[in-house]
Amino acid sequence: MGDTPHRSAHAGTGGTPVAMSHERPAGASARVAEPTGNPGRSGGDLGGGGNLGGGGDLDGGSLGGGGGLPRARAFGAERAFRALTLAAGATVLVIIAAIAIFLIAKAVPALRANSESFWTFEGWFPNDNPPKFGIGALAFGTVLSSLLALLLAVPVALGIALYLSHYAPRRLGNSLGFLIDLLAAVPSVVFGLWGRDYFAGPVADLSAWLHKYFGWIPIFGEGPYGSSILLGSVVLAIMVLPIVTSLSREVFRQTPIANEEAALALGATRWEMIRTAVLPYGRPGVIAAVMLGLGRALGETIALALTLGSTYAISFNILEAGGNSIAANIANRFAEANDTGRGALIASGLVLFAITLIVNITARAIIYRRREFTESAA
Repeated sequence: MGDTPHRSAHAGTGGTPVAMSHERPAGASARVAEPTGNPGRSGGDLGGGGNLGGGGDLDGGSLGGGGGLPRARAFGAERAFRALTLAAGATVLVIIAAIAIFLIAKAVPALRANSESFWTFEGWFPNDNPPKFGIGALAFGTVLSSLLALLLAVPVALGIALYLSHYAPRRLGNSLGFLIDLLAAVPSVVFGLWGRDYFAGPVADLSAWLHKYFGWIPIFGEGPYGSSILLGSVVLAIMVLPIVTSLSREVFRQTPIANEEAALALGATRWEMIRTAVLPYGRPGVIAAVMLGLGRALGETIALALTLGSTYAISFNILEAGGNSIAANIANRFAEANDTGRGALIASGLVLFAITLIVNITARAIIYRRREFTESAA
């Protein structure tokens, strides 16, 4: 009484037979083990001499599952796509190398004919005999106006991006973001004409105010005020603003929700959450956005050609009329240049090409040092 009857795998021993299908491994076929004299054979296939034993057969006939992976085709869609992408990447490198070779080949004759130092001479007289020209003042004006434009645009762009991504309601944020993105579609000549004809007056008044109260700072020296580095930088800042804002907004929106909720759960305010969770996560993306904006500012031509004073002097006074850049000088001087003059302009373009390459390589190096950004986003 109370004894549990012995269960045996053999049907003839009096015990309750156990279905042998439970002994089949996962993935085996639905074929039930053969109900012949030795039911233990169903486990024999899994033994050392069975089909899964040493050197046993693993094909679909023994287990009923799928066979081995099919062999890759000698030339399929995967390899074709890989070859296409490799060719596209190589084409970009070839184009960059071809541009550099063209610039060097056209610039060397003019550089040989130059009677002054190309790096330090503050003047541009390539049509004279002998020709005299230098890149120092142009490179200085290019870098100064671009950096000043970033100094004006980046704080505003980051503030707008944070408001649109974390403060504004969704509909309002999307609408305002669309309006800001429209600034990138405005042609640069429109910005240049607007800056020269309508914005020059307010900037001149601002220049006088800055000199009156901050004249002890060297960059806010005396006038005359008008088409200056400050005017060109303000116009450049407006042109760079939508690029930095759009990219930064998208980067801030990619911040993991868990990071933001964890900061808020610990008692952080909205700004503390942004400072500890959003900004560190989006720092590499913001750096990339700023570098793209810097590249746009360095290569801008028409807007600066219409707003700068077209002088050739190295001066830190951003209020006085004057200033020039490499791209603006090319636009202003190309029509009147002779063969040597065109070679000189191409040489200046080679310097601008080198500056943009250095800026992009520096940006990639900074982002590469923040590899945890890409690893956490993966």
